[in-house]
Amino acid sequence: MPLDWATVERRYGDGASIQTVAGGKTLQITGVDAEGVHIRNALWRDTLRRADLEKAVALVETDRMSRHAGLFVEEYRTLVADVRATSAAHVLKDLGFLE
Repeated sequence: MPLDWATVERRYGDGASIQTVAGGKTLQITGVDAEGVHIRNALWRDTLRRADLEKAVALVETDRMSRHAGLFVEEYRTLVADVRATSAAHVLKDLGFLE
């Protein structure tokens, strides 16, 4: 199933706090727009680009990337973008695309 951006906007549009892959910590999502998912922590702010997340989901769905969050991170860096791969894994796991 491709990434439905309307679902992402409904789920995170007003901001959210989601569990990290390893658990015990949270990732703060500050909002969503057509550009991407906006995230922050105590030291930085960034945006997970919509195009990158959509590409990652397409690769996972066609078994060209792992559904295992730990393996996904390394593959994301190589096949999608070498930025905020761990944060992308947190979001995609929360959305149900990763294990």
